[in-house]
Amino acid sequence: MEKQKRSTPNSLWSMLTMKCPRCRRGEMFTDPNAYRKLSLKHIFDMPEYCPECGQKYDMEPGFWYGTGYVSYALTVAISVATFVAWWVLIGISVSDSRIFWWLGINAVILVILQPWIMRLSRVIYMRFFISYDPDYEKTAPKEFK
Repeated sequence: MEKQKRSTPNSLWSMLTMKCPRCRRGEMFTDPNAYRKLSLKHIFDMPEYCPECGQKYDMEPGFWYGTGYVSYALTVAISVATFVAWWVLIGISVSDSRIFWWLGINAVILVILQPWIMRLSRVIYMRFFISYDPDYEKTAPKEFK
């Protein structure tokens, strides 16, 4: 009897649900909910290796410093999206204070989304270096020195 082939997890969905880039099944964070522990001390708690495929997450000292650029790009993208939505739905005018309302609401949205943005930036950054391996059960994880 042949072993049934597992379906390939969706790339975007596995990124948004914070899964390992190599197998797209293992959790990247010990607590999948970024908002459960409202302490920034535990927001980046990650296992050392993926529980599904054994990929090492912290690949080298200082590896996660590059996530600042990804986080910045995500923040700019969200700000542009809220600006366009505000412009289409409410409008922008220099004669009243609508632009300042957008600035305040955008700032609140960014503060609320910040834990999720910080985690998502780690997931996206790691995908620059580790690609999906459909045969992850048979091959060794990628190592960095």
